[in-house]
Amino acid sequence: MITHHHTRQCSLELEALPHRIGQVRRIVSAKLRYWDLHPLIDATLLGITELLANVHQHAQPDKRCSVEMVFSSGRLTVSVTDNDPRPPRLGSPIEPLATSGRGLAMVAAVSESWGTRPSSANGSGKAVWFTLSAPVVPPAAAPAEAAVPAALTIKRRRTRPQAIAVSLA
Repeated sequence: MITHHHTRQCSLELEALPHRIGQVRRIVSAKLRYWDLHPLIDATLLGITELLANVHQHAQPDKRCSVEMVFSSGRLTVSVTDNDPRPPRLGSPIEPLATSGRGLAMVAAVSESWGTRPSSANGSGKAVWFTLSAPVVPPAAAPAEAAVPAALTIKRRRTRPQAIAVSLA
């Protein structure tokens, strides 16, 4: 059951290079397992991978970025912040055989919501974020005593202890 009453937070700073993205995926997966948020792992990894790939491909002047995850009140918010103030663009319909251009559409499809915001007051960067809700699992009701058919009922017989003969010869 996923019930958390306090805020959990994790942040990582990295350079968005392909081998670093794999490391971040492993760290995020481990953290979500530690937080007992197994149902959110796949969507979170997809979103983080796409946002970090965007930093790797598009961010200027550098590829430095941070990933932050905050879990509070049943909702996971994931943000990827970089130093490029240009907002990402959700592309127009792309060609079926195109090899890129679907990242933000996939983030939008698997998340509850997503968006961008300036990462600092002077506008020198941006954060792209998405949210996922943890599935609510109702508490298990106390197990009701199941009716056992008479044919399956096991009855104990009371027997008298039997004498045991021991020979010491």
